Amino acid sequence: MSIALIILAAGKGTRMESDLPKVLHKIAGAPMLVHAMQSGIALTPERIIVVAGHGADLVQAAAQEYDAEAEVVIQSEQLGTAHAVAQAKAALEDFDGDALVLYGDTPFISHDTLEAMAVARAHHDVVVLGFEAVDPARYGRLVMQGETLERIVEFKDASEEERMITLCNSGVISADAKTLFDLIDAVGNDNAGEEYYLTDIIGIARARGLSATAVTCDESETLGINSRADLARAEASFQIRARATLLEDGVTMQAPDTVFLSYDTVIGRDAEIEPNVIFGPGATIESGARIRAFSHLEGCHVSRGSVVGPFARLRPGAELAEDVHVGNFVEVKNAMLAEGVKANHLSYIGDADIGERTNIGAGTITCNYDGVFKHRTTIGADAFIGSNTMLVAPVTVGNGALTGSGSVITKNVPDGALALGRAPQVTKEGHGRKLFEMLKARKAKLTKGTN
Repeated sequence: MSIALIILAAGKGTRMESDLPKVLHKIAGAPMLVHAMQSGIALTPERIIVVAGHGADLVQAAAQEYDAEAEVVIQSEQLGTAHAVAQAKAALEDFDGDALVLYGDTPFISHDTLEAMAVARAHHDVVVLGFEAVDPARYGRLVMQGETLERIVEFKDASEEERMITLCNSGVISADAKTLFDLIDAVGNDNAGEEYYLTDIIGIARARGLSATAVTCDESETLGINSRADLARAEASFQIRARATLLEDGVTMQAPDTVFLSYDTVIGRDAEIEPNVIFGPGATIESGARIRAFSHLEGCHVSRGSVVGPFARLRPGAELAEDVHVGNFVEVKNAMLAEGVKANHLSYIGDADIGERTNIGAGTITCNYDGVFKHRTTIGADAFIGSNTMLVAPVTVGNGALTGSGSVITKNVPDGALALGRAPQVTKEGHGRKLFEMLKARKAKLTKGTN
């Protein structure tokens, strides 16, 4: 069965106190909209329709950055959830399959839960996702008769008896697309909020003889984000689950509470992550690698047996082959470090290709930017770059070549050559002592004048 996702993302999110659309606030390095899309994409949908409103251009850009095939429709007036879903009708006019309604501010619906809804759809015309709430508060209630969902009643419209129900509505719903839009066409706004509620389609479906049921999930999956406090709780919830998964998968973390992961972090078994490490988006760490304390990694790939840190930074495009050492206060950006390369301290390696077993001395800098363009540095295998070498790109250092400490290298260095690019040292006997005496006398005079 083909599936179309309809993701509601039109809300401004007034309680966020932000100019940014609510669904673009980030959890684990990605907009919460992306988390919702990621949940639905696990079902391999044929179509993705995002219903945007406030900040629609920004929402569209974020959606299509994650999935270029995502389509965006506009809800120009906020008249309720049924009205929002109805904005996708024209886009899905010729679609033959199921529609699954998700919410851009409810980012944690799991793949297993959506699979359970798909199984239930094989036996029922409409499937709703519900949860047993610890505190039902103002959630809509699911009124069940055995396995049959009879209706959903909003809290503000519920009777005292209905408010005693603890099975609550998440808002996530699945039905055949044509059936869904036919039911929405019959929804009115004769209610306390004068809105078109998507929940009303259950009563309409039952009145038409269609079957409806509810699938349940853990309440934590239905966490909606409405405020900065909610956002912080969602971040904490994500991190707890992600860390637990890594530990179960064989990753060692001495202080997991101090390690922060992104929505797409990949770490192989037997990798070791020391305390206070932050993974930005796009980081992949292979089995057996070691990431030492206080390092920051994003958009990078670290191969088996490599060691990063402590206090290292890998930026997007950093590619470390096996058994590479990147040490303290070393930054790597858009660079390939081949097997066995060592850059153990105090260096910047940007826009570079470095060959096998090459040693990068302390204080080395690839000078890659001329103020307008970026340029690339290429260093061959088994080279030795002396401490405090400035490599002014574009420049190439050959296989087995050396640079002297303190050199500024502006020309290509052939294989096996030694390159020195520094001013000659001048030593003047006794001048150091005389200079110190002169400076001390001047200091004493200034100190006497201030007393």
